Amino acid sequence: GRFNIERGNTEPPAQMLLNLAQRFIVNSNPLCCGPPEILHILSGPAESQHRSVFGTTSDMLIEPLLQRGAALRPAAVWGLRSRALQGVPYSAMSIGVPKETAPREKRVAQTPESVAKLVKEGFTVKVESGAGAAADFNDEAYKAAGAVLGSRDDAFGASLVTKVMPPTPDEAKLIGDRMLLSFLFPAQNDALVKQLQAQKATAFAMDCIPRTLSRGQAFDALSSQANIAGYRAVIEASSVFGRFFAGQMTAAGKVPPAKVLVLGGGVAGLAAVQTAKNMGAIVRLFDVRAAVKEQAQSLGAEFLEVDYQESGEGGGGYAKEMSKEWHAAAAKMLAKQCEEVDIVITTALIPGKKAPVMVTHEMVAKMKPGSVTVDLAASAGGNVATTVPDECITTPNGVNCIGYTDLNSRLASTSSSLYANNQCKWILSAGPVTTKEKGVFALDPDDIAVRGMTVLDKGELKWPWSPPPPPPPKPKPPPKPEVVLTDEDYKQMYMASAKKVGYGAAAILGVGIISPTAAFSNMFTTFALSGVIGYQVVWGVAHSLHSPLMAVTNAVSGMTAVGGMYTMGGGLTPTTFAETLGFTATAISAVNITGGFLVTKKMLDMFKRPTDPPEFYEYYGYPVAGFIGGFGLVSLGFPQAANIAATASALGCIGGIAGLASQSTARLGLVSGMSGGSIGVAAPMGSLDW
Repeated sequence: GRFNIERGNTEPPAQMLLNLAQRFIVNSNPLCCGPPEILHILSGPAESQHRSVFGTTSDMLIEPLLQRGAALRPAAVWGLRSRALQGVPYSAMSIGVPKETAPREKRVAQTPESVAKLVKEGFTVKVESGAGAAADFNDEAYKAAGAVLGSRDDAFGASLVTKVMPPTPDEAKLIGDRMLLSFLFPAQNDALVKQLQAQKATAFAMDCIPRTLSRGQAFDALSSQANIAGYRAVIEASSVFGRFFAGQMTAAGKVPPAKVLVLGGGVAGLAAVQTAKNMGAIVRLFDVRAAVKEQAQSLGAEFLEVDYQESGEGGGGYAKEMSKEWHAAAAKMLAKQCEEVDIVITTALIPGKKAPVMVTHEMVAKMKPGSVTVDLAASAGGNVATTVPDECITTPNGVNCIGYTDLNSRLASTSSSLYANNQCKWILSAGPVTTKEKGVFALDPDDIAVRGMTVLDKGELKWPWSPPPPPPPKPKPPPKPEVVLTDEDYKQMYMASAKKVGYGAAAILGVGIISPTAAFSNMFTTFALSGVIGYQVVWGVAHSLHSPLMAVTNAVSGMTAVGGMYTMGGGLTPTTFAETLGFTATAISAVNITGGFLVTKKMLDMFKRPTDPPEFYEYYGYPVAGFIGGFGLVSLGFPQAANIAATASALGCIGGIAGLASQSTARLGLVSGMSGGSIGVAAPMGSLDW
């Protein structure tokens, strides 16, 4: 009624609403502000009035709108659905990809590969013509992927605008009250955030993903771009540096390897370490976080430490700002390093603050002529005092200082591909991960990946956001009351154990009664003893040694070669079919024995640490060789020597398995097993009639 009075319209209200709805579904973008007539009725208190006036006709209007996702802001949808979480089908959404306009920026938010994935899921992707040209993605590739090519206004008019760099004020104005997904850096771009807030926009910052969220690693654009920047920093340094990275010794003379110092052990720093190391340089890494030490050493770099105890661990995977005392100690150490190294690459950043200066003018002045500094923090003020953003300068003492802020754009194709994958995976996860409803885009505030990146929600400031605290640890179970055993309890325990022994004794007597021959009794004795010994030996093996144990037992099982050797019967060549089979079995078993021991040795070498004491297990070969040589002489006149050799072989094999029960005796166990195998092969050779 109020609607008709304000508009002076005499058309029946229900029919008028349906007409408006049809026009709106055709002309409007999903999830954005549409004609005020619809929102006037579907939002807030007017919704209840319209239901009371129009009755069931309202369902005819609302359900098609919900299905198409048209015109309904989340607030309006929540009003209609008792504020339950609602989603929008992918088919009702469009994603915009405008061309980046920031100076020296060549990246693009979506590549043809990511566009194809989004189109396959049902999105309409609107790409500004020429958006990917600087990154070597032409319009034909986007069109082949299913994108709709259009103007700048078309891309900014989409439901969700995807960008790389934060939008300019003019670009933000084009976004209006729709959704934006890009780098925002809200701590540094307060004016931009306020502009988007005034426009009632919804903004998601790629730089605000909770980096400690394991699922969020797929959306972590900061890491994907930092990895490329670290790699490119080494490439830029090598193009300016006047020597090889790897040392060379030629007839013309010796060229020493380059020495590279990387400051900051984050993603960019570790990427720089790996690249410089692969190019043959001597690499040193310095970071305030002690946890980086193992990562640096695993990449082959030397980790530098300050002679001052203070932890640099910060929140969210970043380093914290250190004290003045620590900086003084670090400056002393870095000054000495700058005199020695040829290239310094700095990557230290603190979120929301100016980058700390780690290499001062005095340190640069002490560097050798021809040295290079590459400052990855140039856009945040720089870690090197001589850095000039976006320039490469040469100091009076001949040091080349690189301050490029577009390192990612110098690998625009790769940077865009990784960034587009980050955005694409986030878009496709917003909704289905929590709602379990595929093909529907929904913003769930309980989803940490969505909530952490949300800077603005329809103009409401949601940043900064603190992640929920971890769940409290489970309460420890109450201690069990100590049970005091009486003499009667002990008596019952011994009686139960004695009964088990009695049952075993009766079973053994039963086997003796039913044994048909002496050979059966001997085999049963061997089986019983081997079962008891095997259980006692194998039961205590450490879990980490299960694989080496399997390899050693595989080698021991190769002792079937003994049976093959007896089948061969003697002589240098087989003369019967049975002897041929015996020779074949012996050859295959020999491969099993040799391979088993070699595999065990390689596995144990993986556990060896540089700090382990030296080992001289080869000395055990002398007594084994002496035993085999002595057996060869004794067996000529003493036929029972073969049985004794077989016993020694069995003891060696059992000792090998027993030795693999712990790390401290594993290598000795390998030597014992190899000794037992060698003696076991020698025993039948000495007993055969050659």
